[in-house]
Amino acid sequence: MKLLGITGGIGMGKSTAASLLEERGVPVIDTDQIARQLTEPGQPALAEIGASLGANLISPDGRLDRKELARRVFSDASERARLEAILHPRIRGAWQAVVDGWRVAGRERGAVIIPLLYETHAENLFDVVVCVACSHATQLERLRQRGWSRTEIQQRLAAQWPVEEKINRADFVIWTDTTLEAHAAQLDRVLELAARGSEVTSSGASGAPV
Repeated sequence: MKLLGITGGIGMGKSTAASLLEERGVPVIDTDQIARQLTEPGQPALAEIGASLGANLISPDGRLDRKELARRVFSDASERARLEAILHPRIRGAWQAVVDGWRVAGRERGAVIIPLLYETHAENLFDVVVCVACSHATQLERLRQRGWSRTEIQQRLAAQWPVEEKINRADFVIWTDTTLEAHAAQLDRVLELAARGSEVTSSGASGAPV
């Protein structure tokens, strides 16, 4: 099975890429969704977050105060590191279990949406890494449309590698400062080249645009 890792900067089009992949019959798992599932009421990770970062993060009905958690971890690198130590191993175990199921089922290809792919040193777990990217101006506008303040945007960007570094390391880059049709066409080209295999460099650092 050919396994694609889809990464890129926040607000750069990973979710759109996921939808396009699913439309093409490629199974997709999103690590952000896994993280949310792991922090639902009753989950062991949620109890560990409360014990490590403070019980005040858990509401009386047992739910995580996600807004307060984000405020704290994106303003304090040490708290973010404690959260990541709780969640990242669980997230990796969860998506790898899904991928194992795809292999058993005989799927020809699959994709994992993993924003922190390089930050968590996961690149060697994929056959192909695709970076979804756009201009900084477009990224800022998309994040503003989410209702985030300038401070919130800056904090979240600081928590990830610069997209230029991800572009340089990726096998392919999909540029999303364009139409949905152009995004889809680039993705189709990536799938074609990934299936052929020989077009992808063994180093995983070509950053070849499509």
